[in-house]
Amino acid sequence: MVKIRLTRMGSKRNPHYRMVVVDARKKRSADYIEQIGYYDPRETTDASLRVEAERAAYWLEQGAQPTDTVVRLLEKAGIEVPGVHAKKRASYVRRAEAKA
Repeated sequence: MVKIRLTRMGSKRNPHYRMVVVDARKKRSADYIEQIGYYDPRETTDASLRVEAERAAYWLEQGAQPTDTVVRLLEKAGIEVPGVHAKKRASYVRRAEAKA
């Protein structure tokens, strides 16, 4: 199974994350298939969230399963996430109902 998840970068107490497409059996910081975005939770730069929308849509169409955090970040970037099958799907449903 292929997943879209975050891999941690940056130094101690200065996290930066790459949004990557990776085989689910690999560890967090293992080799990935493709990098599709970047997230800076501390917002130290102007563009703290960058996602390649076309590539994210492609991988979602191919059946890649996003983690809950990635789903939230994709929504924040304005990318529609159809048919989410993340582990904590109930939390996503509640957010979608609250949004509507």
